[in-house]
Parts: sequence; C-alpha cells; structure tokens
Amino acid sequence: MTFQDMMMQLEQHGVANDLNQPDKSRKYLNITRDTGEFLAILVKATGASQVLEIGTSNGYSTLWLASALPEHGKVYTIESNPQKAAEAALNFTTVNLTDKIVQVAGDVTEVLPAIPGNVDFIFLDADRKQYTFLAESLFGLLKEGGLLVCDNAISHSDELQPFTDWVNGQPHLSCSLVPVGKGELLVFKGGR
Repeated sequence: MTFQDMMMQLEQHGVANDLNQPDKSRKYLNITRDTGEFLAILVKATGASQVLEIGTSNGYSTLWLASALPEHGKVYTIESNPQKAAEAALNFTTVNLTDKIVQVAGDVTEVLPAIPGNVDFIFLDADRKQYTFLAESLFGLLKEGGLLVCDNAISHSDELQPFTDWVNGQPHLSCSLVPVGKGELLVFKGGR
C-alpha cells in the first residue's frame, strides 16, 4: 500500500470512527490532512532528524512526521492508551516506517524523562490541560533553534491560553499562530 493510499484510508477511518464513537477516549481525534502536509513540510524545512510527538493516537500524525525525516531520522511518539498504540504499530508496519518510529507507552509525565534530549522538533497534540505543566521539560528537550508545534491552537484557544501565556512570558521563545487545520501554534526556541 502506498503512503498516500494509507493516509487516505486512515483519514476516512478516523472521521467515521469519531462520528460514531460516543466515548471520547476511543476517538482518534486526528489532525487534518492539511495539518499533516504542513507538519511534513516544517520537518523538511527545519532539517529535523529527531522529532518528539506527544499523543500518537492511531499514528496518523506520526506517519506524516516520519515520512518527512531523513534516512536516519527518528520520531519518538508517546501514547498512554495501549489500544491506540497497538493500532498505531500496525499502521507503521503497513507503510514500512517502523525503522523511523520509536513508540513510548505510558503517561507523558512519567515517560518524558526517558526521551533523549536535544530534539529538533516537537509536535504537541494531547491533553491540553497538561501543557503548562510539561512546558519546562519539553523546552528543555528541544534544542536551541528547535521548533515546537501545538495543535488545536484556534479550535481550543481557551484551553491553550495558560500555555500560550507561559510561552509569551519566556524571553528565549517566539511564536506565531498559523491558521492551518484547527490552528497551529509554532514556537521557536532561540529568542526574539
């Protein structure tokens, strides 16, 4: 199966699942296709080879990130839901990207210390209430000149406000809100 065919299949499956699934914990809540394409371009444009993703779900966004990496690049992706992580692993195998993806199972607050530091790029798409609590650790892992991208920055701007306020209060961070998909907050580490 080609990458594009797989992504189309995952998009359709994700939309159908989320429409018919009343239990939020069983929804995929995948990014939009334009967000996936945007992330892939950002990974390529920044020359990122070490990526951290918070929130794997069924691996849709992970696949966009991994597909953009250079030959020896890695995406470290954290997921707390074992069923979603297992489904993601199957999806990674289907498109032969398992060599570029390291799955980390567990609660992000517990497993984040196991992630190697100096990552080039972070994609944040998980429990928005935790972002401010995780901020110091995340930006500690991000290299100077690295980029953090936070999903749902327009659709859930009220929930992201504490995190956005924290980011705006850091002299070594600069940010821009990009109206792609549900809104992407780009945060560059390296000063204003």
